[in-house]
Amino acid sequence: MQTIIEAIAQAIQLILTLDPVVVEIAGRTLLVTSIALSISMVVGVPAGAWLAVARVPGKKLFTAFIYTGMGMPPVVAGLAVYLLLSRAGPLGDLGWLFTIRAMVVAQVIIATPLVVGVTMSAVLAVEPALFFQLRALGATRLQARLAVLYEARVGVIVGLVAGFGSIISEVGAVMLVGGNIDGSTRVLTTAIVLETRKGNFDLALALGIILLGLSFMANLGMALGQGRLQHL
Repeated sequence: MQTIIEAIAQAIQLILTLDPVVVEIAGRTLLVTSIALSISMVVGVPAGAWLAVARVPGKKLFTAFIYTGMGMPPVVAGLAVYLLLSRAGPLGDLGWLFTIRAMVVAQVIIATPLVVGVTMSAVLAVEPALFFQLRALGATRLQARLAVLYEARVGVIVGLVAGFGSIISEVGAVMLVGGNIDGSTRVLTTAIVLETRKGNFDLALALGIILLGLSFMANLGMALGQGRLQHL
């Protein structure tokens, strides 16, 4: 039985020597999370900006759905994707279940409401008179909307970081739809659970340290970028 000190020392050694298993799992985690966050950004930022300024019937109901999605348990998103992609599901013919594609879909469902909701709040916090002032100065509606979105840029970045944090640390959904298959769909969170159960605390700690490091780097980048963005 390893002592805590021994496990930590071996975990650090695994990281410093770029252990192939550690590198593979970390790389796959970044791949899945990066793809999912990119899709969430492309969909969520415009949707959040539009929802903040749109005057359409049912807007409050749609906003309530977004806020509900922001607090949705990730495992529920995983269950929904599992049912859609299972053999008996409507998208079962795609053969995506227990693949990286299924994991990306689940993470997009988790992250997108966060990106939409935070972007919407950020745009709503911008001085409403700015849009009309820009219009009075001759800007088109699109140019004025883009300028408002630019003013809300710090909040948008916060939404993206929140989305990143929510999906990179998620366990239940990716385990449901990915299956935690060695060499195929195993990511940091699911590998930590598995290796802890097996008693491989050195590998579990190494993966945990990397996961914490990635989250810290994302938040540090946001903190450093906020000051720069506010002065642009």
